[in-house]
Amino acid sequence: MRYFGETILRYREDILHDLDALMRIRSVSASDKEAAAQALTYMLQRAEEMGFRTKCIDGIAGHAEYGEGEEIAAVLAHVDVVPAGEGWSVEEPYSLTEKDGRYYGRGVVDDKGPAVVALYCLKALKDEGIMPKRRLRVIFGAAEEIGMDDMEIYFQKEPLPDMAFTPDSEYGICCYEKGILQLEVYAPCHDGTTLTEFHAGHAVNAVPAKAYALVDCTENEDHQLQRFADAKPGSYDFIYTMDGLQIVATGKAAHACIPEEGLNAAMHLIRILAADFGQLVLGSLCSFLDDAIGLETDGSALGIRCRDKESGALSVNVGVVEINERVARATIDIRYPVTADSEEIFSRIRKRASYEGLMTKLLNHELPLAMSDKAPVIRLLQDAYQTVTGEAPNLYATGGGTYARTLKNRGVAFGPVFAGDPAKIHEPDESISTENFWRHAQICAEAVSRMAKA
Repeated sequence: MRYFGETILRYREDILHDLDALMRIRSVSASDKEAAAQALTYMLQRAEEMGFRTKCIDGIAGHAEYGEGEEIAAVLAHVDVVPAGEGWSVEEPYSLTEKDGRYYGRGVVDDKGPAVVALYCLKALKDEGIMPKRRLRVIFGAAEEIGMDDMEIYFQKEPLPDMAFTPDSEYGICCYEKGILQLEVYAPCHDGTTLTEFHAGHAVNAVPAKAYALVDCTENEDHQLQRFADAKPGSYDFIYTMDGLQIVATGKAAHACIPEEGLNAAMHLIRILAADFGQLVLGSLCSFLDDAIGLETDGSALGIRCRDKESGALSVNVGVVEINERVARATIDIRYPVTADSEEIFSRIRKRASYEGLMTKLLNHELPLAMSDKAPVIRLLQDAYQTVTGEAPNLYATGGGTYARTLKNRGVAFGPVFAGDPAKIHEPDESISTENFWRHAQICAEAVSRMAKA
């Protein structure tokens, strides 16, 4: 054995078995908190069966623990997921499928795969008879995808670890995480006429790949609309119903932290409808979305565009749009640079929305993370990565939000996605190459072993 991380490979079959079982629990926290709690229970039960101490906190978070001591080192992972959505190339998204040298399924990368691997890292230490100098924990959460209240609740009752990492991003080491503002813009009622219904998206933190509109229009307007659609990005289907013309727009899903890599079906459909009918008959919400955001992802029209050298540019994503006779609402996800003023950003959005008679509600705010590259945990992770790969990891910033920002500068995001491997997190066909999955497992085990001995 050249390094400890290699020991994790002995558990290949067991890891894949447990991962498949976990992925079959449809733990979409946004719509089924009971299923998310069930996924947490499954991991804690597996940990108990391996001989670890476990603790569940309010059915929303918990940990498996190995070792003794005052200090704590931890790996944080979440067992909830976003909805699978449509457009998968595998038969069952909520299971583990191996195909063409890749593992597929919702959560295989984000974050069920890393969660199972982290637990087996503890088992590898225990089976080798290595007693750590401090308590080692794998901390599981069941509400990461809906604002990370799980870790807030957990750390109200349990101490912060002295050092930690969360395998919920990319390699190398994420020293900066942008701040996250998630808000809802809404009207007391839908005040449009031609547009009678509009539905798009399932989660605030994902670019919607599908959007549906129901319009009451003339045959001439219908033909003009189809001509507009033919010349625009995305694909559009026109279906005649008893209630009017239904338009189904198909774009490309992406994580809200990289909206420019997707094609927002909602915003493109609104743009086409506005071009044909004008904004007024679409209602105040669509008028605001088309005018103040449109097809931009940098916040220019909202007056919030900014960037810094540490973490890069601000991004904007419209994740959910829901309009019918009872409601008119949209959710917006903003990732802002670590040096930006979040209060000023929110104030400008609220002021701009008020011009259209809309109200604004803050759904979630996560402060940015900025950690020194001289921190001991950074050096430990650098050494672990280099031991396994033979290369030094880069230090980077992300717009993604991970548990690292709950650690108060005691930990960072580290893995599991490698450059050049299209993981498609929050998209159909979420996957990772089998080679990279096991490379990550070795890096994780090496890092945990070093936290045990540091």
